[in-house]
Amino acid sequence: MQPLVLTRDPSLLDDLARLAAGAGVRPEVRSDAVSALASWASAPLVLVGDDLLPDLVAVSPPRRAGVVVVCRDPGSATFRLALDVGASSVAELPSAEAHLAALFADVEEIPTQGLVLGVIGGAGGVGASTLACALGQVAGLTGPSLVLDTDPLGPGLDRVLGLDEVPGVRWDDLAASAGRLGSRSLRDAVPRRDGVGVLTWTSAGTSGSAALPPVSTLRDVLAAGRRGHHLVVLDIARLSGAVSAELMARCDLVLVVTPSSIGGVVSTMRVLASLSDTSHLRLAPRRGPVSASELSATTGVRIGLEVPHQRGVDEAVDLGLGPVRGRRSRLRRAVSEFLAEVA
Repeated sequence: MQPLVLTRDPSLLDDLARLAAGAGVRPEVRSDAVSALASWASAPLVLVGDDLLPDLVAVSPPRRAGVVVVCRDPGSATFRLALDVGASSVAELPSAEAHLAALFADVEEIPTQGLVLGVIGGAGGVGASTLACALGQVAGLTGPSLVLDTDPLGPGLDRVLGLDEVPGVRWDDLAASAGRLGSRSLRDAVPRRDGVGVLTWTSAGTSGSAALPPVSTLRDVLAAGRRGHHLVVLDIARLSGAVSAELMARCDLVLVVTPSSIGGVVSTMRVLASLSDTSHLRLAPRRGPVSASELSATTGVRIGLEVPHQRGVDEAVDLGLGPVRGRRSRLRRAVSEFLAEVA
């Protein structure tokens, strides 16, 4: 699908054409408002030069998302007319070039918003990171997926997925970044193999201790990941307080990996008690003396996925293959059935 550009200004058009070419897209260009109506509703992105704003207001196109007004020196009339056509923002050149380039880059992305799944341990050492990576691995077989590591004290999910020696962007590289993060840029930049990408920290010992990036960076990455992937999996740290609570609130569904033991149930109950909303939470119990139905009845949270015991997971991870190895593995089957259900 082509973005739509409306302007008669040759200088403005040159700048927009250059930014579009850099993003690898070819926009449809219209120089009058009436002819633009044919593509107005279907275009994934509409950029309107301020020179055509009065004409566009006059034809009164239907309201839609993804309309941006582009100008060089906006005045009060520009903002008023932008509101009249339902524009989401006014981009002033040249300062907004990076923002517009990212918008163009997103045009070729997945047209629907991806699913965001969170995974958090109801207790320590229960295998939440392994399950998060398994979800990403299985989803990556049918479409691009992304696993986001938000636990700086964890093992490093690139290692769990066998991507620790694959070059690519880590959290450390994004710490000083600014501006809107393009979804295609993120997808192409992170370490990736067999459809699954991962964003984590540089390996321990090479750049000092890891720390959570700023919340603003987490939000931007999550938004870009959702735009550019069928599935985004968040491995959420248990001890990150308000940050973990916000990340869970931004997920479509959160799996709480629960050890099926009395102590595990008590620990899980404490995690649940710290949350104001548990409606989008599901339990992912491991096999043990406490049944899944008893866990659900005790916690008041439905079962989303029962995590099977899978022999050889540690060996597969050590070999750099990730936790899911083989088409007939029990873990792969359980994850596949869960993803098919939530999709």
